[in-house]
Amino acid sequence: MTMQKGKRADRLSALPDDILVNILDRLNLREAARTSVLSRRWTQICAKLSRLIISAQHFLPEGVLCTDISDNELVRINAAVVQAMESILTRRNPGEHTIRLLSTTFYLGDDVPISIGRAVGCAMAAHLVENAKFSVMRYDMDEDDLVTAGRKFMLFFDACPSAFGGLTTLDLENLRFGESDISNVLITCKRLKHLRLYHCDSGDCSTLPLEHAHLSELSIAHCRLAQVQLNWLPQLTKMVFEGWLQFQDPLFIGHVPLLEAVSLTNLALSYSRMVELSEFLSGTSIRDLKLEFNSEKIWVQPECPTQSLASVFCQLRFVNLASLPEGYDLTWTMFILEAAPLLKELYMTVWDHACLTETDEEKRKELPYSENKGVEWDSAAAGFQHHSLATLVIIGFESEDCFVSYVRHVMVTAVNLADVFLYSRLECGNCEEKPNRYPWTKRQRVSLKRRLAAGIESFAIFHFGAKRPGHVAKMEYP
Repeated sequence: MTMQKGKRADRLSALPDDILVNILDRLNLREAARTSVLSRRWTQICAKLSRLIISAQHFLPEGVLCTDISDNELVRINAAVVQAMESILTRRNPGEHTIRLLSTTFYLGDDVPISIGRAVGCAMAAHLVENAKFSVMRYDMDEDDLVTAGRKFMLFFDACPSAFGGLTTLDLENLRFGESDISNVLITCKRLKHLRLYHCDSGDCSTLPLEHAHLSELSIAHCRLAQVQLNWLPQLTKMVFEGWLQFQDPLFIGHVPLLEAVSLTNLALSYSRMVELSEFLSGTSIRDLKLEFNSEKIWVQPECPTQSLASVFCQLRFVNLASLPEGYDLTWTMFILEAAPLLKELYMTVWDHACLTETDEEKRKELPYSENKGVEWDSAAAGFQHHSLATLVIIGFESEDCFVSYVRHVMVTAVNLADVFLYSRLECGNCEEKPNRYPWTKRQRVSLKRRLAAGIESFAIFHFGAKRPGHVAKMEYP
């Protein structure tokens, strides 16, 4: 490319419009809008963006945490969100370019940000919006603040029915609703596909009944609910349920014919009830199952094969057992193989994660945490063989006898096992402890392979070393 004297070649502007739009779609709205000052052409490019993502967090003063901002600052930030959104939308010709995603994240402070909802409602009326998302953030955790915040949210909701009527994703935090508020929100949000509730309820030990024609993904975390009732969710495919009360069955499953991915997380104390998955997940036939134990007591009760358990596990293909406590027998996990004939991949992480584990002995006694975190189980199926399991992945593997005997047990049982991946412990940027690195040398790897395969006829291939990105990603799913 030739350059005129005194000028530099603008290779970026020379790119076709569709490529420039693709580049700007990867930025948040505030960053993308800044490019409009470059030239008239860049202003036109901004008018064609398909992903409009704007967050109040992008307007935080530099070096200031979201938990440290004042109410007046919240008002200013929410106003900046509205201004940025209106600025970019006024450049668009109604109906000319589809908005694939319109995502808005804002704070629920002393001001009720009705202007944000109305701006989104106007955008939906003037443009074709495929997906729209509200993320409502609130950081006060005081009980009285939760009630007040819940009322403010409902004022916002009542004032912006057109915006909520077009939402496909709703993400709510730290709100206490009236008894029927969430049901009313779901009735208005007719297009809703994704719902996340974090620390939201209608009072301690309240019940959350859910019915919706299009909801496909549901996440409920640390909500003090007596029971979540999945009464009628014909399109639900994925559910995340973290932390539940212990004194009664926390989950009722009604009509959820498409549910295939379930993630369950709980921190079990010494008095916590053991969960029988045949009852907890009764009425489902899931394909992907994640069970998270937070490095504490195992809260799943191993079960002998029954018709109800077989019904739940008949389609199971992938299991991820996360943050299992260290130093305990893993044999109990074999009940999953016995009940899931189509299981292809079994992943587990064995890790006393310092960020999750309470180490203060006095606090452990006071709560009380369980001193014995393991669970015992003896298989009643002598000579059982599994013909589908192809992959076993263990993160946090050590050369201890309990690990070696468990892998050997799986190799004997899973007659078509193809690959065994044995990795060192995960690394955490917040923990001071260093991950184990076993096996370190080639000689140690050879010795370990001999211990694992001695006397067993298996074609399984052992893999050590760096964790494969695909395995780490699967550990985080669903």
